[in-house]
Amino acid sequence: MTLSIGLDFGTTNTVATMINAQGEAEAVHFTHDGAAFDAFRSVLCFWRDEDVDPPLTHAEAGPWAIERFVELGGDCRFIQSFKTFAASPLFADTLIYSRRFKFEDLLASFLRQVRSHAGMEFPKRVVIGRPVKFAGGAPDEELARTRYEAALRAVGFEDIHYVYEPVAAAYFFAQRLKADATILVADFGGGTSDFSVVRFSVTPDGLDYKPLAHAGVGVAGDAFDYRIIDNVVARAFGKGSEYTSWGKVLPVPNGYFSKFSRWNELSIMRHSKDYRDLQQLVRASLDPERIEAFIAFLDADAGYAMNKAVSAAKAQLSAADEGVLSLHVAGVDIERKIKRAEFEKWIAPELEEIGACVDRALAGAGLQEKEIDRVFLTGGSSFVPAVRAQFETRFGAEKIETGDQLVSIAYGLSLIARERDIGRWAV
Repeated sequence: MTLSIGLDFGTTNTVATMINAQGEAEAVHFTHDGAAFDAFRSVLCFWRDEDVDPPLTHAEAGPWAIERFVELGGDCRFIQSFKTFAASPLFADTLIYSRRFKFEDLLASFLRQVRSHAGMEFPKRVVIGRPVKFAGGAPDEELARTRYEAALRAVGFEDIHYVYEPVAAAYFFAQRLKADATILVADFGGGTSDFSVVRFSVTPDGLDYKPLAHAGVGVAGDAFDYRIIDNVVARAFGKGSEYTSWGKVLPVPNGYFSKFSRWNELSIMRHSKDYRDLQQLVRASLDPERIEAFIAFLDADAGYAMNKAVSAAKAQLSAADEGVLSLHVAGVDIERKIKRAEFEKWIAPELEEIGACVDRALAGAGLQEKEIDRVFLTGGSSFVPAVRAQFETRFGAEKIETGDQLVSIAYGLSLIARERDIGRWAV
């Protein structure tokens, strides 16, 4: 068997897996600050060392990047969720300390850091997951593939295979099957939600696989986070308030709050025209205390603290009927109880989009809900009760299964790598 690595490069987390000596898929392990983990945060931090001649630009990834970002107080370039740019023709490159980085440069830099922190050489063969539909309004699938290919070859991969992420999760799930089954796999990532309908037949030679339909939508966990930010944090900083201009009372533009969808962008905002406009807005605001709180928040570079607080609140809402968004930094004090029913009302538009995407998957397969034998939910947002309830209502609670939500895709990719004919699974 050719030595391979399964690579699930995600919007939020990245997981790498390999087949161990016992023939089982095993995640590549990492350790940071005494804590072991398998899900490596998909973030990058670049900073400049001006004490050497010529100055050097350094890069870090994962929790090391977050640590560096916090240490430098935002005096760096921090990049998150960059997978969402993969298929965007509008994203050509970004300037980082006088060098232009294309998407493939960012991905290659990230993978080099993953490999370095893994403390091992990666094999030449990789089976990498890809979404059914890339994020963005008009994603260019071929462009994304070209960019992936360039990045993977830049870090030394030579034999490259692509598999739909929900197909990899389906293959992982199918290992437990004892009889033939038609399965709907729902994979909820950070930037996209993907669905595959597949038919597995159990034969003496192993699993026989027939793909029936695939569908995807650019809505997932990041959108859920933003709904909390938009309805709680942004309100505390002046969203929905008013100001006076030339004798007229006008709403504070929502554009000031759009940066909250990417917490690292708040650091950049400190040095932008928006920041100077906010300083002017304080004098004209009918609620200046909230605008002043926004400025204090930016001055404290508290975006990461907000991200952690929102993630903690969402996790509480997955386990209980009520959660608390607790954010206390730089004189900004938010202690807001959030009812689960309230949160579910906020994310109703996203849930509707997810439901419509499931409709498309079933229609593509020519099946009705009753013809689906099992439903496998995977990915971080599968923990959200409203997401699970949506599928229980449609398919019946007895059909729903979960497990290994953060690593199932990567495990499936490694298991597929063992197949004699990867082409049956690849796209």
